[in-house]
Amino acid sequence: MKRNLHIWKRFHRWRLKNLSERGFLTILSIVVGILSGIAAVIIKNTVRLTQKAVHSVVTTDVENYIYFALPIIGILIAILFIKYVVRSEVRHGIPTVLHSISKTRGRIKSHNLYSSVVSSSLTVGFGGSVGLEGPTVATGTAWGSWLATTFRLNYKNTILMLACACAGAMAAIFKAPIAAIVFAVEVIMIDLTVFSLVPLLLASATGVVTSYFFLGQDVLYPFKVVQAFNLNDLPYYILLGIVAGFVSVYFTKMYLFIAGIFEKLKNNRTRLVAGGASLGVLIFLFPSLYGEGYEAINDCLAGNLEYLFDNSMFYGFREELWMAIILLAVVILLKIVATSLTFGAGGVGGIFAPTLFMGVNTGMLFALIIRKTGIHNINSSNFALIGMAGLIAGVLHAPLTGIFLIADISGGYQLFVPLMITATFSYLIVRAFTPNSVYHIQLAQRKELLTHDKDANVLQMMEVRELIETDFQILKPDATLRDLTTAITHAHRDLFPVVDDEGIMVGMVKMDDVRDMIFKHDMYDTVKISDLMYMPEYSIDPNDNMELVTQKFEVSGRYNLAVIEDGKYIGFISRARVFTHYRKQIINVSHV
Repeated sequence: MKRNLHIWKRFHRWRLKNLSERGFLTILSIVVGILSGIAAVIIKNTVRLTQKAVHSVVTTDVENYIYFALPIIGILIAILFIKYVVRSEVRHGIPTVLHSISKTRGRIKSHNLYSSVVSSSLTVGFGGSVGLEGPTVATGTAWGSWLATTFRLNYKNTILMLACACAGAMAAIFKAPIAAIVFAVEVIMIDLTVFSLVPLLLASATGVVTSYFFLGQDVLYPFKVVQAFNLNDLPYYILLGIVAGFVSVYFTKMYLFIAGIFEKLKNNRTRLVAGGASLGVLIFLFPSLYGEGYEAINDCLAGNLEYLFDNSMFYGFREELWMAIILLAVVILLKIVATSLTFGAGGVGGIFAPTLFMGVNTGMLFALIIRKTGIHNINSSNFALIGMAGLIAGVLHAPLTGIFLIADISGGYQLFVPLMITATFSYLIVRAFTPNSVYHIQLAQRKELLTHDKDANVLQMMEVRELIETDFQILKPDATLRDLTTAITHAHRDLFPVVDDEGIMVGMVKMDDVRDMIFKHDMYDTVKISDLMYMPEYSIDPNDNMELVTQKFEVSGRYNLAVIEDGKYIGFISRARVFTHYRKQIINVSHV
């Protein structure tokens, strides 16, 4: 052990002497990209092996009925793994990263190095209706956080490592390096600067190369553009964007609604039974909701809608277009329900794959309706593809990610213009109804969300308890003017909090208010502190966020505000200390 510590110390000395900060971060970004790529490979292969093992014991005679039981079995095993092995909460991917950036200075618990891999593989491998992107990002960023902690990186470089891990993970799982960088900027909210660009590029490139090495270079969603962009289709791409926007609003509202229901269920067993049973019923009735849905997405892009009927009670209607239209509408509405039930029951996964599933089906449904009504002859596969971009733009509030991701993963760059149009209109619609994405909305409600507003971010990262000053002379309410004059001789401040025997702040005395009285010796024993004190109109609670604290300083015009928790005196915070700490934080988070 001592030998290992000695080696680390020697390495740190060598690094500081021979490598510049940027040079070292460049090397680390490559390492992070490789680790994130490996995480994506492990999760993909683990899910594949799990699914293969599950289906190897499922006979065709009971295959339809086993859909009812499989998801709840997988979620139960995942819950047991989390409870008895991890022994800590395993959060969903992207929100975990965003929370760590805003509240824990980029430090992610070490169990995330492996916990998301195992729990999400069990959830999805047994048919949970969620994706793997979030857990992959969570695992990659956990490794990025571990490297940052190991090499004692400061806050701004730690956040850069998390962004590199996100880019590397997304590039690896989707084989989309450009979209991965856009995702890191747009969703993770990192500032794209000259300082961060090179590490992001390297992490994304090494992530996708790692994926190529283990998983091959096949495009995730093979798509051949048969009909390029036709100007006559423009109004329909706009209309698709509007429809995608409203579907995205439904996605967000339904997700939050079901999450709210499960939050009220305090017993984990009740959550598992209620969520798992409901999920089993949905998958039994509509097997296309089973698992991630990547095969269904590829079938839809190819114009093959057999996935809607396979293993279902509707198989006899597979030749009927009207039934396909009905089932498309049903699975669009129920996919987010199935996803939310998976989460509510205790499963671990991401919402990226469900978003893509709903997007491709929304585009296909839109195209079939337009063609069936004879309004216009449009290419249904093109609209299915572009529907995915519309849902990503709407659900994630990430139009650029939607545009570049769909173009990257499908090779459909010939449809770049309609991708832009649909994504933009979807984003505009959803912003009118939901100011924050599914990833951000709960953090925003707790006022823990960081954005591209650097000033707001710095205030968000500042903690009230770090700024409290306690070197004030405390007085009792039954003390006299004599006691005050004695306190003044030892005081460094001109404010004197008045606190009773139980620690409750009952007022305070300001030096300016008693300056004329301290020379009147005849009043020393007759004037009580309780006669001189006043209760301040404004005070600070230790749990206040810094935005509220600065508002109180501005409204009150005071230079010092008392910190009171449950009536008890804690200390004071000064305007000068807030400003000094703010300036230091600005320097710490700024990339040059």
